[in-house]
Amino acid sequence: MWQEKIEIAGPYNFDLALSRLAMDPLHIINQQERSIKVPIYGEVPEVALVQAVGTTDEPEFLVSGHDMTTKQHVLHKIYTAFQWKVSLNEIQEHFAKTNLKDIFAVHRGTPVVLEFAPYTTLIRSIIHQQVNMKFAISLTETFVKTFGFEIDGVPFYPLPETVAKLATEQLRVLKFSQRKAEYIIDLAQKLASGELILENLSTLPDEEIIRELVKIRGVGPWTAQSFLLFGLGRPNLFPAADIGIQKAIKNLLGLEKKPTREEMLEYSKEWEPYLSYASLYLWRSIEEE
Repeated sequence: MWQEKIEIAGPYNFDLALSRLAMDPLHIINQQERSIKVPIYGEVPEVALVQAVGTTDEPEFLVSGHDMTTKQHVLHKIYTAFQWKVSLNEIQEHFAKTNLKDIFAVHRGTPVVLEFAPYTTLIRSIIHQQVNMKFAISLTETFVKTFGFEIDGVPFYPLPETVAKLATEQLRVLKFSQRKAEYIIDLAQKLASGELILENLSTLPDEEIIRELVKIRGVGPWTAQSFLLFGLGRPNLFPAADIGIQKAIKNLLGLEKKPTREEMLEYSKEWEPYLSYASLYLWRSIEEE
C-alpha cells in the first residue's frame, strides 16, 4: 500500500468535478469525503483512491494505491485523467474577457476530466448516440455490469477482447439497437486484433485523428470529437452539432431558437484556443436542469 500527497496550481475545484462525475453511476464517489475510486486499466487492472484535502485555490490531493511496482504508472494515469498539469488560471483569465465570463465565474476551476481509458471513451460515445441522457447512462451501466468486472467494488468496462467475442443478440437483450450492437462489437474486434491502436493516434493532429476514426463503423464526427476531448484532453474542441451545447448557447444569449452551426462557429471564435473548456462549461450551465 502506498500514498502520495500532490499539490497543484489553483484554481482547481475538485468538488465541482466530482459533482459532474457523480452523474454516472459507474463512478464510485464519496462527495462528503471528497474522494473517488479510479479504475486503472493496464496489464493488471487495479484501483486507486483520489481524495481532495485542499481548497480550490490551493489544491492538494492524496492518491493511494496497492502495488508499489505500479505506482508511477498509476500516478501518470491520475495526472492525465484529472488534467493536473493544465493551467486553469490561464483559461479562467481568457474567458473573463468573453461572453462566457459569468458561466466561468459560477463554475470556476472546473477541469475537463478524461475517461479513465481511451477505448471506453469510444464505447461510451457510441452507446450515447441518438438517445436521451437518462437512457444512455442506464444502458452503459447495464453493459458494463453485465460484461465487465469489478475490483474493490469499482466497475471496469469489459476489455475489447471480451466484447469482440459477443454476439449481437447478447447486446440486443440489453436494449441495444441492432446497428449499435454491431458497431460496439466491430470496434472491439478492431481493438482486440491490433488493427486499431488508439495510443498511436495520440501524437497526431486533431483533424488527422478524426479522419482515421470516422473510417470505423458507428464513429462519426461527434464521436470522434468526444474521443479527442474526453479521451485525449485536446483543448480546442467544439462539437457544434451537440444538442446540449446548442441549448446552452440559446439560453445564454436569450435566442428564440437554437443557433445554427454557422452561428455557433461565429459565437465561438472568441473562445479559442480553449473551445473544449467552453464546451464543458456550457454543458455545466444546463446540467443542473
